[in-house]
Amino acid sequence: MIRRLTEEDHHQCLSLLTPYAAENLFIIGDIEAFGYDQPFQKLWGDFSENGELRAVLLKYEKNYIPFAPGEFDAKSIGEIISSDTEFIMMSGLKHVTSQIQPHISHSCRSSRELFYAKCDSVSQLALNQLDHVQIATLQDLDKIHTLHQEIDEFETGETVEEKKRNQEKGVSRTYYIEEDGKPISAASTAAENSESAMVVGVCTMHAYKRKGYATQCTSKLCYDVLSEGKVLCLFYDNPEAGTIYKRIGFQDIEKWMMISFETQSVIA
Repeated sequence: MIRRLTEEDHHQCLSLLTPYAAENLFIIGDIEAFGYDQPFQKLWGDFSENGELRAVLLKYEKNYIPFAPGEFDAKSIGEIISSDTEFIMMSGLKHVTSQIQPHISHSCRSSRELFYAKCDSVSQLALNQLDHVQIATLQDLDKIHTLHQEIDEFETGETVEEKKRNQEKGVSRTYYIEEDGKPISAASTAAENSESAMVVGVCTMHAYKRKGYATQCTSKLCYDVLSEGKVLCLFYDNPEAGTIYKRIGFQDIEKWMMISFETQSVIA
């Protein structure tokens, strides 16, 4: 049985999601930030015959994220998504989305498959020579933004104002290394919640690459976040980047899918 979730379901919902905190970074974060009933956010739960919650479906704006650790009613979840004429994307773990997609009536426009990895231990972090790794203040974010803009392969639509707002909210933090008065390498978190955080924005200026700076920034960042009892996760599609992350303790969870769909016009 599938029904809308409310605040009364909060404990049962988190009991399902929290053991998979890295996998549910977005769902947990959005629940903590916005709850169960907003114009732009809703949640559904799939319950077994004995009333046990076995799957959660989050709608945020026009994007749906499903999660289930085991068997669930993929057909009914697909029907809920299909009934939304304005939805444009489903994202989530491949073993979940692959079961739902055949039951979505909207035509698929495109899909992207990324590696999804997590780190829950400090044992492999490179924790030597980290004295020069600094924690960015709000005042430092202007020069961090400049660093991002100076790196050709770095892609972000985030403005410096958004960086500052997210850091003030506590959903983002940045660590960096500076030489000659300017940042030359950095790593950040995004979408932090009480259980997990995503590593993003790992970068180094071209002239300073292959000196271990990005690894040092990421290791210091991960150490501090893990010390707070959170787990870390990240996306990557570059095998070279994957090798670096695995060296400091990240392990692949599975593939993360981002599937875009055509909208359906409403028939009057």
